[in-house]
Amino acid sequence: MMTPRAVRRVALGAVVLAVAATAPAAAKGPRTHDGSAVATTATPAREGTTRSAVDRVADFYGAYLDVLYDSGRNRLADSLRAHYLTAGLRADLARWEAAHHKDGVLRATGTPIAWEVVYNDSGMGHCWTRVTLTWQDSGNRTHRTHLMIQSDLGSRLISGIRAVA
Repeated sequence: MMTPRAVRRVALGAVVLAVAATAPAAAKGPRTHDGSAVATTATPAREGTTRSAVDRVADFYGAYLDVLYDSGRNRLADSLRAHYLTAGLRADLARWEAAHHKDGVLRATGTPIAWEVVYNDSGMGHCWTRVTLTWQDSGNRTHRTHLMIQSDLGSRLISGIRAVA
């Protein structure tokens, strides 16, 4: 039979071994399933709600840019437009794009490398959201374009897009 002192020594040894085994992994930071390191900076969580017009604008731009980046303008991009944009805006964009030979949703050609969406104002049944698109040119210089997005609060559909300085 073990004395209480011996039991404490065995328990302490087990704790030290357990801590030693996990310390190197903890010191290296979180890992993904493939073993690569994950950024440990305070990255804000992304969240949203189906009731927010601002969140719907962010959802649209995130999905739309993913499609453009992955496979270019295709049926999926058109389906996203049909789901998130009013019929009137889609008609306005078709006219604008025919006249300017650019993507009317982005007011540019190419695909941005990043986007940011923030609430701007609301009233008279509409919500206005500011979208900042970040672009990278061939010299790895970045520049930004700014859009003002109008959403109808009743349907939460995007009903207007205009470039702002």
